[in-house]
Amino acid sequence: MQNKYVKKILQARVYDVAEETPLDDAPRLSQRLANSVALKREDLQPVFSFKLRGAYNKIVGLSEEERSRGVICASAGNHAQGVALAGQKLGIPATIVMPKTTPDIKVNAVKRLGGEAILHGSNYDAAYEFAMKLAEERSLTFVHPYDDPDVIAGQGTVAMEIMQQSQKDLNAIFVPVGGGGLISGIAVYIKYLYPDMKIIGVEPDDAACMYEALKADKRVLLDTVGIFADGVAVRIAGEETFKICREFVDEVLLVSTDELCAAIKDIFDDTRSIMEPAGALAVAGMKKYVEREATSGENYVAICSGANMNFDRLRHVAERAQLGEHREALFAVTIPERPGSFRRFCNAIGNRGITEFNYRYADTDNAHIFVGVQLSGSLDARDELMEKLQSEEYPVVDMTDNEMAKLHIRYMVGGRATADHEVLYRFEFPERPGALLNFLTHMGENWNISMFHYRNHGADFGRVLVGIQVPTDEMDNFQGFLDKLGYGYEDESANPAYGLFLK
Repeated sequence: MQNKYVKKILQARVYDVAEETPLDDAPRLSQRLANSVALKREDLQPVFSFKLRGAYNKIVGLSEEERSRGVICASAGNHAQGVALAGQKLGIPATIVMPKTTPDIKVNAVKRLGGEAILHGSNYDAAYEFAMKLAEERSLTFVHPYDDPDVIAGQGTVAMEIMQQSQKDLNAIFVPVGGGGLISGIAVYIKYLYPDMKIIGVEPDDAACMYEALKADKRVLLDTVGIFADGVAVRIAGEETFKICREFVDEVLLVSTDELCAAIKDIFDDTRSIMEPAGALAVAGMKKYVEREATSGENYVAICSGANMNFDRLRHVAERAQLGEHREALFAVTIPERPGSFRRFCNAIGNRGITEFNYRYADTDNAHIFVGVQLSGSLDARDELMEKLQSEEYPVVDMTDNEMAKLHIRYMVGGRATADHEVLYRFEFPERPGALLNFLTHMGENWNISMFHYRNHGADFGRVLVGIQVPTDEMDNFQGFLDKLGYGYEDESANPAYGLFLK
């Protein structure tokens, strides 16, 4: 298998459309991590992503008869643009099936490249099924985003360039992972020539299909995947890519949304370029690896895989980057409701800066405050502050890793209300017209909405926090409503942030 793939990579035809992207030093990251860091800048491709390599290599190899019929793919972003560009370059009709939730910026990009954009379904799975149906009906060639030997070989040209460009003996290459096409091409090539070099994949902790597959030693279908790093939001690893990764990838690391946001900022600080979340995965994983292994003096490459970032997301990224760098902590603290309490609390904080302070009067005895505090950049600093506050007899709850608190509660602190039989749920709404109406239509007039919070984060899905009054004897009916709704949801009724600030 390895010999076959190395030959395919060496013969891959990608440079009709792809650029040989630079391998740039990252001096600030290198200094901070005490290791030499270089960034492979696939964000500088014509479609701002590596995906055109594999797409073009697949399509250019089709027969004349296959070309005349045309190609089709399912994608919400980077692969779609790669297929459309390849079709435009080769004069091949390209049909792109995209979920209805796809932002206009991505749909318009496909159209500008000459592709026919068809919007179908509310997620990738629905778009994929419809694309496969159209492929059969119209005799089109389906171009898979990752699980295809020609696509894998096209992506493997990234590894070939890295080894031609690097002037150092590399210890590890860090690669973002979705379905596994990019890391498969890189791993099979690198391990053929440099078997001791580490190939380390990086996935979001809420979309860990390859991580779970390697752990179980078989492909695993995830129930749900997170949507922040939408470029790698894949529910199951590819069949071919899993075989390759199982043999040639050293490990897959998982990173959080906050760590991704911090990595986006790190790359910006060195390059003045803004990655999409998936494009910063490799840097986030590299930082985690260095912290875990306490390495120094080693040579690393991190692949910046894409920069198709929605502008509206930047606010969310900026807010979360400090948390991902361990430079801010969020606490819920109970202080006495009396004059001078705030000053005494600030004295306990010491010379640390307060980044956020949310409070409204609730009762005559105690005040619950939601506070952000600047830290020095380590987990130990957060623990030390927790211990100091507890030693001064402040009841304190760490909210730094509480997703509901970070997405919603920090913007809602302002008083409480008593609502009988209230339950609290967090939903993911497709960002399209009519989504809220669909929710309310399904609910009908069965239950009263007692609380509602939504804030746009520039993603394909909106996050909504809803309080609903549901008597105990109606919970079975309510569960039926949730199951039929078709939106992702999570019960937050037991979340301590709810009890402290809203209930």
